[in-house]
Amino acid sequence: MKFYKGKYKVKHPSKYEGDFNNVVYRSMWERQAFKWLDETPSVIGWSSEQVVVPYRCKTDGKIHRYFVDLFIRMKNGKLYLIEIKPDKQTQPPKQSRRKTKKYLREVMTYAKNQSKWEAAAAFAHKHDMEFRIWTEHTLKSMGIKIL
Repeated sequence: MKFYKGKYKVKHPSKYEGDFNNVVYRSMWERQAFKWLDETPSVIGWSSEQVVVPYRCKTDGKIHRYFVDLFIRMKNGKLYLIEIKPDKQTQPPKQSRRKTKKYLREVMTYAKNQSKWEAAAAFAHKHDMEFRIWTEHTLKSMGIKIL
């Protein structure tokens, strides 16, 4: 996945729960998901990086703030917190014979993500929401074109 960043121009400002003039995507997958949320009638509200979840990171034991990628309000009343990540980053790193810097970085990133996601799942449960991770496979199954 290539990394892209830019401003998303919201087509239905009444659906966006926040400053619709300042919606930033940090990947093409996020941009495509924003477009889907903006255009899907069953989505009645959404925002990007508006929900902040405190978490204790397993890597340093300190409290940090996790800005969850998406908050979604559906017509049927369901509420979701969504993280968009490549499938590879949702799996533990494959162990190699040598402990390379790349492998150690992947282990640290995975541990940090697990800390965030555990805190987000607990936060979501406490607030009658569901926490989900959308990968490229999820996006594709939803009919969201991934570039």
